[in-house]
Formats: sequence, C-alpha cells, structure tokens
Amino acid sequence: MRRGATEELVAKLADYEHADLPGRTKAALRYVDRLTSDAWQVDRAFYDDLRRSLTDDELLDLGMVAMFFHGWQRLIDAFGIVPDRWQEGDALPFGPLRET
Repeated sequence: MRRGATEELVAKLADYEHADLPGRTKAALRYVDRLTSDAWQVDRAFYDDLRRSLTDDELLDLGMVAMFFHGWQRLIDAFGIVPDRWQEGDALPFGPLRET
C-alpha cells in the first residue's frame, strides 16, 4: 500500500468509530463522512464536538480538501471519465456509469 497505509488500517476504516484509532483520527473521519453524505446536519453541536479534537484551522483545511476530492469525483462520475489504462470491455475500475 502507498504512503504507509496497511491492510490493517484500511480494514479499520470500515468501522472507524469502533476501531482502535486515535480520537483525532476518528473525529476527522466523522467530519469527512458528515460533509460528504449529510452536510446539512453539520450544526453547532457537531462542530463543538469536533473542536475537542481538531482546531478551526484543521477543520477548514480538512473540509476544503475533502470537498475538493468529493466534488472532483462527482465530476468524474458525471462525465464518465475512466483511467487511461482502462480499455473497452474491461471491468470498470469503480461503480457502473449512470445511464441517462
């Protein structure tokens, strides 16, 4: 795995709230999960909870990076962009393209 990620760490991410990860890591994952799925539920109480582990600057940086990649992935999906090495007939490297 690249950049120090291990199979064990990746497995922990599926249920990070119950994994033996540092509190800051869980807070960061919780924040990104909420931003990318239920952004309308990011309220003052949620931020107050996050601020016990992360600074405002960290929340801003993390939020900007997460939403950049989230938005980028949505654009890729919308245009049906696939990796250059993918060939017609190969299994898709991600979920099926949407038919319109």
